[in-house]
Amino acid sequence: MLAALQGNGGMSPEERKRRGRQHIDLSWCKGRLALAEQLQSRYFSYKSSLVSQPVNSAGFGLMVREIRQAIPDLEAVVDECLSEGNRVVTSSTLFGTLVSPILGFAPSGKIITIAAMSIWTLNPGGDIEEINTLFDLEGARQQLGMAGPIPITLPPT
Repeated sequence: MLAALQGNGGMSPEERKRRGRQHIDLSWCKGRLALAEQLQSRYFSYKSSLVSQPVNSAGFGLMVREIRQAIPDLEAVVDECLSEGNRVVTSSTLFGTLVSPILGFAPSGKIITIAAMSIWTLNPGGDIEEINTLFDLEGARQQLGMAGPIPITLPPT
């Protein structure tokens, strides 16, 4: 009865949040992608503002490795973590020194911070099925002194 009340195969909201935090720490902070992959289901899918189409575990690993090579001191701090049903939502801040080109950004030697918001879907066994992440790339562009945002003309009010 308790498992049915908790939903998601008996995992508590705290256990689901811990799973998301652990995945962020293993992948983004430590680059321990083989260990992070153990937290993912075999049907894992990653979607984000960094990739043009969903990728599997291998694609996610490749993307994280490339970013960690460009920002070798990369750290990720989970600012907020919420859980409801089989979903977890994380608000995180990634920061580090950009030392080689990535995502159209030239190396600056400056520490940049990038805000990220992710929605995680876990299966009943607690494996991560899907992560959808939105990165604030415009904020990174501004920190690096790149051209301002795309101008939008709003109608008069």
